[in-house]
Amino acid sequence: MMEKIKQNMNPEQRAKYFFRALLIFSVLSIFIFIVLINSIEKEAEPIASTTNRGENERISIEAKSAFVWDILNQQELFSKNADLALPLASLTKVMTALTAKQILDNDDTITIEESDLSPEGDSDFKIGETWRAQDLIDFVLITSSNDGAHALAKTAMRKEGGEEDFIKKMNKTALDIGLENSRFWNEHGLDRRVDRGGAYGSARDMARLFEYSLKNSPNILEATRHDNLAIYSSATVYNAINTNVSVSAISGLLASKTGFTDLAGGNLTIIFDAGLQRPVVVAVLGSSEEGRFSDTLKLVEMAMKKIKN
Repeated sequence: MMEKIKQNMNPEQRAKYFFRALLIFSVLSIFIFIVLINSIEKEAEPIASTTNRGENERISIEAKSAFVWDILNQQELFSKNADLALPLASLTKVMTALTAKQILDNDDTITIEESDLSPEGDSDFKIGETWRAQDLIDFVLITSSNDGAHALAKTAMRKEGGEEDFIKKMNKTALDIGLENSRFWNEHGLDRRVDRGGAYGSARDMARLFEYSLKNSPNILEATRHDNLAIYSSATVYNAINTNVSVSAISGLLASKTGFTDLAGGNLTIIFDAGLQRPVVVAVLGSSEEGRFSDTLKLVEMAMKKIKN
């Protein structure tokens, strides 16, 4: 039938017929294409909603790496280059304290020697003064004392029968905890050279370290939630001022530790209670000296909104 119609058409009619058919075909093709695109987007929506990419992109932070971890629910709340190994600076001292506590009792005596005063920084220690081990750990973590970290490591290894193996023990402890991207070369975190950090680790590892410490040795970090503390040695009373200047700005703070060197930039890891005994870790690495505090506060606010919703 269609063939007979075409045969009876003149060339002009055939051209009109052809263009009309082509137009109909084009419209149908566009319609089918739109339907397919919409169906693909709908199928992709659940994947996008299960990731935090959109929310992460909306939070602007200076840090090269950050990780927020809900300890109670074992849930990631935020991640930015969370497995990137970066210089840890004085975050190292949390591992130093944890390793020392495996060897030293709270009431063990630590005597300050001249060699303890050799690391960069001055804690105003006096040669010959003695410290109770737990008091020195508190002082080291609040003030980020390099001298105190050296004294802790020295005394712990002497009790073990040697002085050269403390760093090996720190690295073994890191492996036992499951810190997959961490490595330690000294006990205080000071840069070894302008291009070599004293320790390296990831934001995820720092969250894991703080979680482990909170669960297994909570008294290590307890003092770090205070703005300042009076801590006694045999020689004097030290007014230990927290290097985390944002302590009072974080409601429910349970623990904190700063880190800063020229190579590392600004680091900060905290644990705060988001409510009803729901501890959350925020780890920030590779920010600026001031930016680490504002970065952390932004991530605390973000975590609270997520938890409330």
